[in-house]
Order: sequence, then C-alpha cells, then structure tokens
Amino acid sequence: MNKEKAKKRIEKLKEVINAYRYDYHVLDRQSISEEALDSLKKELFDLENEFPELITADSPTQRVGGEPLEDFGKYRHFTPMLSFQDAFSEEDMRNWKKRMERYIGEKVGDFFCEHKIDGLAIELIYENSILITASTRGDGEIGEDVTENIKTIEAIPLKLRSENHFSEEDKKISDDSGWLEEKNLVIRGEVYITDEEFERINKERKKRAENPYANPRNLAAGSIRQLDPKVVASRKLNFFAYDLVADLKTEETVTPFGIKKHNEKHKALRALGFKTTGEKICTSLEEVFKFRDEANDQRDKLNYEIDGVAVFVNDNVLFDRLGVTGKAPRGGIAYKFPLKKATTEVEDIKIQVGRTGNATPVATLKPVEVGGVTITKATLHNEDEIKRLGLKIGDTVVVGRAGDVIPYIMETLPGLRTGEEKDFVFPDKCPICDDPLVREAGEVAWKCVSDDCAAKRKEYLKYFVSKSAFNIDGIGGKVIEQLMEEGLVSEPADLFNLEEGDLIPLERFAEKSAGNLLKSIEKSKKIDFPGFIYSLGIKHVGERTAIELANSFENLEELKVASEEELLRIEDIGPIVAGEIVKWFKNKKNIEILDNLIDSGIQIDKRKMKDYLQGKKFVITGRMTMSRDEAKRMIIDAGGKVSSSVSKNTDYLVAGEDPGSKLDRAKSEGVKIINEKELMELL
Repeated sequence: MNKEKAKKRIEKLKEVINAYRYDYHVLDRQSISEEALDSLKKELFDLENEFPELITADSPTQRVGGEPLEDFGKYRHFTPMLSFQDAFSEEDMRNWKKRMERYIGEKVGDFFCEHKIDGLAIELIYENSILITASTRGDGEIGEDVTENIKTIEAIPLKLRSENHFSEEDKKISDDSGWLEEKNLVIRGEVYITDEEFERINKERKKRAENPYANPRNLAAGSIRQLDPKVVASRKLNFFAYDLVADLKTEETVTPFGIKKHNEKHKALRALGFKTTGEKICTSLEEVFKFRDEANDQRDKLNYEIDGVAVFVNDNVLFDRLGVTGKAPRGGIAYKFPLKKATTEVEDIKIQVGRTGNATPVATLKPVEVGGVTITKATLHNEDEIKRLGLKIGDTVVVGRAGDVIPYIMETLPGLRTGEEKDFVFPDKCPICDDPLVREAGEVAWKCVSDDCAAKRKEYLKYFVSKSAFNIDGIGGKVIEQLMEEGLVSEPADLFNLEEGDLIPLERFAEKSAGNLLKSIEKSKKIDFPGFIYSLGIKHVGERTAIELANSFENLEELKVASEEELLRIEDIGPIVAGEIVKWFKNKKNIEILDNLIDSGIQIDKRKMKDYLQGKKFVITGRMTMSRDEAKRMIIDAGGKVSSSVSKNTDYLVAGEDPGSKLDRAKSEGVKIINEKELMELL
C-alpha cells in the first residue's frame, strides 16, 4: 500500500473506530463486537507503524502513551475550577434559594439537576477539535497536567465529533448556537471507575495478597496520578462531562456558542461525543427534592458511585450574575444524600447488661444525623474496643452505620481534645444488681453471673416473646419493663398466669387492650418444638440449631438428659455448643424455669420439621407480600439457611421488588434467582 492509500485508510479507520467508541461509551450501544473492534485497531496500529509520519494526536492508538512520566507539570486553568457548597436537607436548599434571591433582588426559577459523580474533576482543552491538554482541579487555580493518562480513557474523545456525524437534533442544536466546524473548547467533567471494574481490580489484588482499594473514588484519583499511562489504561477508567465552559476563540464563558441554558450545554456535550449522567430540569425546589430522592433510591442499581445531585440555576446569564462566594458559585450547590458517617461528641459511656449477662459499654452521643436517622447511642462492644479506639468521655468521634443500620464509632479524633476529656474505667460490679462482673479466660466480655440480675431477666423476657420464640403479639420492651416494675412478671411462666384484673389498672391498658393481650398470650401457648427450644435462650443455640435438636430428639425429656457425645453426632453442633446445651440443663434455676413453663399450660408440638431444603443457602432482598422474618422462618423450618450477603456458595437469591445491589452480585456469581411465588413452590 502506498502512502496516499495508507493515509486515506488511516483516516477512515480513525473515523469508524471513533464512531464505534461514541456508540459504546455515550449511547451505551455496542454496534460491533469487541473482537472486530480490536481487529480494526490492530490494522490502524500496523499502518501507523509502517507510516509513522501519518500518526496524529487524535488517533485511537495514542490513548496509551509510551514511557512512564517522571513527573506531572502544572497547568493554570482557563477560569477557576470552583467547588460546590454542600446541602444535606430541604431546609438547607430553601436557605440557598433565599440567599440567591436576596443577592440579586429577584426570584430564581428553573434549576438543572444531575447526578453528582463521586470521582475526580478534570478539565479538557480542545483546539481545532483535538484534545491538547487535560488537567486535574488542583487548588482550583492550578492543577496537574495529566494529558497522557486522560488519553487512555475511551469515554473521552481525542477528537470531537464533527457536524457531518450529527443527528438531526444535534444539527438543530448546532444551528441554534452557531457552532464552528473546528472547535476550540474548555470542557469539564468527572473521571470515575465503575463498580464492576472496581471489584475486578480488587479481586486481582487479593489473588496477589495485596490490600484491596478502599473505594472507587480513591482508585480513580490514584490511577490518574499514576506516572505510567499503561497502568492507567489497564484500569479502564470512565468519564462523564458536566460543563462546556468556554469558546476559546472568543473567550466566551457565560454563553459559549450562544448557549443560554445549562441543559443545552449537556445536549451540546453529547453531540460532541461525550457521555452525561442522569439529569432533569426542575421548575421548583419540590421537584429538586423529588429528583434527589429518586436518585438516592436508584444509586444501588447504578454501576458507578454518586453521593448526591448537583443543582444549578439553569439560566447561564443569571448563573453568571450570581457570581462566586469564597470558592463556590452562588448559583450551584451539591445536594448530598444523607451522610453515612458524621462527627459528634461522646457525652457519656454507660454499661448495659444483656440476657446472657454480657456487660456492654454504650456511648451516649450528642445527637447527629447519619444516613437520614438521628443517632444518640452507639455500642462500644467491650472493654478492648474502647482501648483500641483510645476513647475518652468527651471525645469527638466519627460515627457510621454498619449495613446502613447499626450505629457504631469508627474512630476517635484526639486532635480535637481540650483537656477536659475523662478516661472511662470499666466497672468491676454489675450496675444493676451490684454483683461482681467476671471476665472468663479467653473471653472479651465482662459478665454478670447473678441469676437474680433484673437486667438479665428483662432482656431474656424480651427475647422470650420475640417472633422466633413464643411470638406474643402486643408485648414489647416497654410492656416487659412495666410488668416487671409492677412485680407482675419476673420469669416467662408469669406471663401465662396474668389475669385481666392485673393489667387494667396499669397505664396504657384499657379493658380492650388488656383483653387483646391475654388472647395473644393464650394463643402463643401452642408452640412448635424448635420455637420452644429457641425460646430457652441457650447460648449459641439459634433457630437452625433449635430445628436440628427438635429433629434429633423425640421430646423435651430426651433433650434434657442428652450427653455431649449424643449432641456431637448432630450435624453443625460442635463441642462448644454441645457443652453449653448440657450446661444449661444442669443448672437448677433453669430447670425450675422450665418446669414452671410446662406447669403454666404450654403445649409443645413435637412434629419433626421438614428438611427438604437441607443445606441450601438463601439470601432475601427487596419487598415481598410476606415479611422477611416470615420468609426466613419458613426457609429455616424447611432445613435451609438464610444469609445476609450473596456469595458463590449461595444457592438461591429470593428477589422481591426493588432488590438493590444483591441482585447484581447474584447475577455475577451465577446464583439462581427466584421470586416469592417460586419460593413458595419450593416450600
């Protein structure tokens, strides 16, 4: 092939490859197989090797640079790259609107909203449609030149799309705004990494016994600052554009190319070859609130991290008039999702005693909102955890919510101490009954071993009436406390001996509610054997073990006299659990409680449970017509096991409505996915 033919072929290959890139990265449409695209790239690479003088900066082969860089140069931004102020509540957003209206003396109307990507802000400079420079935000005025690394990102065009590739809608946008064929632009956006790619990289690191990366944002930011572009290319970074900042030929920044609305900038960005993220024009703050809530609901289904929505005044002229306050534009704000962690102060540490006697330290916190919930307490687990955190009363701490539910203290911030903080000394006596606390060898928890401790009895009674045990409807923690304070209940059997006259004089118990509670108690007297065993509160005996015990022994009398050797023959019961079961039935106080229960009229259904789901592992996600507790109990009753997380060992994912990220994980692990109807068929 001569040089002239090679040149034509190279230009055609570049055009086609870029068109396929646009389809895949912007339109999310795969119009050619990866193998075929690789073949075209190989042909282009070979031709350019043969005619190196025909290599241009916009060639797809130039995405991966050559030798590693020694350092990054500095780059001054065309205009400052500002950062948004944060808002976390509807009140914050209303105050933002009031501040703008007060500043300009007129009402603010339409808002443009889009997903706020949790990534790394980048500025791109195009001259004559070719990517010339890419830089990080830096301090807002000066960033680092990371052009070679940015060129490795397929979602960023090395050459902007020209008008002969525009759709009819694109051409109308171009005509309306007077674009030039050769474009000189400043474009800004966010580099990020997909959740899928993040998981892939961490799996590879684990195989190499390397520490996994903490989160996708840190990995994306760290990748862009890699000195070797080949390493960056291997991580398959991605990009969303969010602003067309300027027309360099005219230095127009307010309405570049005559674009008067922010949403029109996004249309232009897509026409030029960029991908933009979830967006909407909102005519009121109420619509903004709805968009943000919808984005929060969708975030687990997205393949990238978002931490809120960015909200702009949609009118570009008005946005410019609003100006800047500090390093943030007045006309834009980051409306964040509820915080998953926040800082607060530890006002006190108190000890709570559970049903097994464990003395657990609990921090009383200055109220703080985390994940949309106000948190006032957080467990500290045990004395060792307090030492690990280096925690003192009065310290400022970072609070999170494990699994978005359970509050816990993540770390202490000793740099904020004033000198008035106090050390916490773990007590040597139970704060409830004043008996000594004991810490057995090999245990981390201090325990109250008194059989008469009111705290232990209260917590055990709450456990006894729970759904998985006797399931007595209408009795919660407050009712248990009230009945104990009045001296009506001190052990489980007392519940079954209550009379209407005992309850009616009590606060909250009118005649009707007293009657309803007694009916619920009477109904609960009939209980299956596994539920009864579970209700005894034997250490380490959960629902599944209770079912195995019920299937292994004909009746309660056989279980009471079972030896450790007999118990060890049962699947999933090891020496520790066997020892605890034998120990419980040898305790005279426990036998007295048991005998009193039987005397109160308890009827135990001794039928063995079905075990046709024996060994099958389930995960439940999403909303169903039945409660999760019901579904879990039915699965366990049939011999299955229920886990909270999906793994390759999961047999079934039961997916209801709005299943979230567990569904994606199940698909990636090849787990069988069933709905509620199919679960019932299995059962």
